[in-house]
Amino acid sequence: METKDVTEILAAPAAPVMPRITVAHGDGIGPEIMDATLKILFTAGAQLEIEEVALGEHEYLAGNSSGIPQKSWDSIKENRVMLKAPITTPQGGGYKSLNVTLRKTLGLYANVRPVRSLHPYVQTKHPVMDMVIIRENEEDVYGSIEHQQTDEVVQCLKLITRPGCEKIVRYAFEYARQHNRKKVTCFTKDNIMKQTDGLFHEVFREVAQEYPELEAQHLIVDIGAALLADSPEKFDVVVLPNLYGDILSDVAAQISGSVGLAGSANIGQNYAIFEAIHGSAPDIAGQDVANPSGLLQAAIMMLAHLGQARVAQKVQNAWLKTLEDGTHTRDIYREGVSRQLVGTEDFALAVISNLGKAPAHLPPAATFKNRPIQVPPYQRAAAAHKELLGVDVFVHWRGTDPEELAQLVQPLAKQELELRMITNRGVKVWPQGFDETFCTDHWRCRFQSRTGAALAPLQVVELLQEAVHRGIDTIKTENLYAFNGKPGFSMGQGQ
Repeated sequence: METKDVTEILAAPAAPVMPRITVAHGDGIGPEIMDATLKILFTAGAQLEIEEVALGEHEYLAGNSSGIPQKSWDSIKENRVMLKAPITTPQGGGYKSLNVTLRKTLGLYANVRPVRSLHPYVQTKHPVMDMVIIRENEEDVYGSIEHQQTDEVVQCLKLITRPGCEKIVRYAFEYARQHNRKKVTCFTKDNIMKQTDGLFHEVFREVAQEYPELEAQHLIVDIGAALLADSPEKFDVVVLPNLYGDILSDVAAQISGSVGLAGSANIGQNYAIFEAIHGSAPDIAGQDVANPSGLLQAAIMMLAHLGQARVAQKVQNAWLKTLEDGTHTRDIYREGVSRQLVGTEDFALAVISNLGKAPAHLPPAATFKNRPIQVPPYQRAAAAHKELLGVDVFVHWRGTDPEELAQLVQPLAKQELELRMITNRGVKVWPQGFDETFCTDHWRCRFQSRTGAALAPLQVVELLQEAVHRGIDTIKTENLYAFNGKPGFSMGQGQ
């Protein structure tokens, strides 16, 4: 028997390590579509080792308010890649969205949702459509930081950060460059939310200058949404803050033919989770009618992420061929176009039978990129010169006359401070307000420096102490700062 020298053995390339992924079968239709998806992947030759974990509705109802046990967290952290079927969050208070928890805890800042038309095989009013929606995934109102502040008013904080904006905007431009896209469009509402959405737009303008070969476009989100729904062929890569991206990625998927056909990738620096964009659909669970396409599309993105681009392309082409053949599940079945109505399991078998084939009319799958997009670490700029110019004191007061409230709170101002404005729901009601303005029991009283000079923090503390002494119910405060001489706060509506 021939033997090899030790140095020859050591010099030989090591056998590739089969990647291990975490798999969650989810709730409702989740187990059915996950089984179908995995069957397709393994038949196609995907090199995967799977580790199944528990999370979702069963964990919630067993008393775990987070919906995920520590053992499942450990698996995700160890494997770094997860394929997740839809989960159900029980209705009612006390339950946080596990999807949001996973994204924020693991730093999955980019939600990537490719959407394309499959006309004429899937019904759509938009036969020409091929866009990618890239949604910021960690910030905005999805911090779920909410408070009831008075009998009549609740608050939800919208938090936008420069690091968050830079990561997602740069990811969008890098994605466009890597995938030979031509244009990146940004949606915000910075004509109204000048600080939060204004920052997102400002960062978009800055980053766009580093990609001169790509067209950069900004639209106010309301007209942008209307144009996207009416003329999706005008868009290529779209980057949005979290809430707008959540809504419009579903709109884009639906107008392409069905939300059930779209998958998504949640990408971070160290972890990635791949999932369908639809919910768990418990009303059709166990009936073998669910379309596994959304989860399959997510799994195809996962294969590319893991460096198995050839298998990803093979599965995508087989899926396109199946749709082109008219083998359709109930959600997209259409008389005169569809040829065979199938259930979940038979749809998977049809895709398997088409492995190695390509569509004849639909554009075949492009070559998937093996290289995950890497965004450079955020570089923090030098600290700005920060000056305290005043304070907004929010007051719970059940009166109705702003003039009366002004008389109550004006004595709080000492030394350099003076009362400049009172607003209700953001609208200036004092001085010179309108009797017609509807007011609740939640009032903002803005105190600022009389001379414009910077204040000492102790002056704000003294003002609040005086409010307590006078029995004025102050429910929160927001300090008013200038950064490098530029006010970091908004004016009141009508100011």
